[in-house]
Amino acid sequence: MKRQTISHSPHFAPHRSERRVDLDWVRIGAFGLLIFYHVGMLYVSWGFHIKSVHRITALEPLMLVLNPWRLALLFLVSGAATRFMLQKYRIGPLLRSRSTRLLIPLIFGMLVIVPPQAYDQILESLGYPAGFLDFYARHYFAFGPQFCRPGPCILLPTWNHLWFVAYLWIYTMALGVVLVAAPGLAAWIESRLAPALSGVLLLIVPSVVFAAYRLAVLPSFPSTHALFGDWYNHMLFATVFLLGFLLARADDFWEAIERQRWLALALAAAFFLAFLALRWSATSPSLWLKLYGGIAYGFYQWLCIVVVLGFAKRWLTADSAVRRYLTDAIFPFYIVHQTAIIMIAHQLHGWDLPAWLEAGIVIEAAVRIARGRIGAGVAGGANRPASAVICRVRKSAKTAYARSDLS
Repeated sequence: MKRQTISHSPHFAPHRSERRVDLDWVRIGAFGLLIFYHVGMLYVSWGFHIKSVHRITALEPLMLVLNPWRLALLFLVSGAATRFMLQKYRIGPLLRSRSTRLLIPLIFGMLVIVPPQAYDQILESLGYPAGFLDFYARHYFAFGPQFCRPGPCILLPTWNHLWFVAYLWIYTMALGVVLVAAPGLAAWIESRLAPALSGVLLLIVPSVVFAAYRLAVLPSFPSTHALFGDWYNHMLFATVFLLGFLLARADDFWEAIERQRWLALALAAAFFLAFLALRWSATSPSLWLKLYGGIAYGFYQWLCIVVVLGFAKRWLTADSAVRRYLTDAIFPFYIVHQTAIIMIAHQLHGWDLPAWLEAGIVIEAAVRIARGRIGAGVAGGANRPASAVICRVRKSAKTAYARSDLS
């Protein structure tokens, strides 16, 4: 019996078979940062679904270190992964595979994983009188604005943090249409783009593009993650997704990224300090200061991506069982993590814990939930999974708190 194989795309035939382990590690690290970032969102002054009673404004500069580039980096790596998948599949099977891998988690997430986030948000902001099942049956499938007073309306159903999955699917489908309609276009662009971004222009051209998006598009189309009208995010994320796809196998481009990583790091630090100084010092910035801030932000975005990719290519090349496990596990972790954080933080309200202990419990319990150590079913009560995990960590938390008091 002959083994069935899927032929390669004729326009993107593989010229080597090795796996980009460094990009796997980058993807794992970028998703892994989300748990710390979203726990931090409980404590900073920026809006989030629910908030802790503690405010730690000292976290905000650290959050700003990550915020400009972490999601753009994920889209770039996703674009590169899409290109590598064309080593295994033709375009049609590739699009079917990506639809299965993205749409099923998205739909399941919107139906099962995300609703407890919306319920806890309503519970804390409005004091919803009924239980989760009542909210789920009466409001979650309203397909429109709900709970508009007080504060802004909440559109239900929602995808909350799963917007990334929806956007990634849309960009992949759009790319597939282009590859079918103009099979030689991507290769033609790659042949001209790769040499241009293999020298000093690597640090300049994408930075200028990012800055232009921020200055020209963001003021009119602020970030919403609501798909329609979210033009700044679409331009930014679609650009890096396409860049990752086009240059995934351009050796000169990746060698230039590795070669210029230290210069990119120094420049990124300088631009970040410049942006931070403007953010904290100028209460009513002039047009020139806004221009300066937009340029600094755009350059910082791209330079940080170069830094991460460059150091990963240099240092994160060793494969291991850990990498193989995390490559498969990190996406389900992403699907679950924000719901776990919000449910746990909601359960901790009224405990009067210090911020460091509260955050520690949220992180530990969220990791346990994301690793699947307990059952998830929300039908029996939206917060039972969080309660079960909190009971497991409560003894160790009390012990740690007691020791801190004694010291």
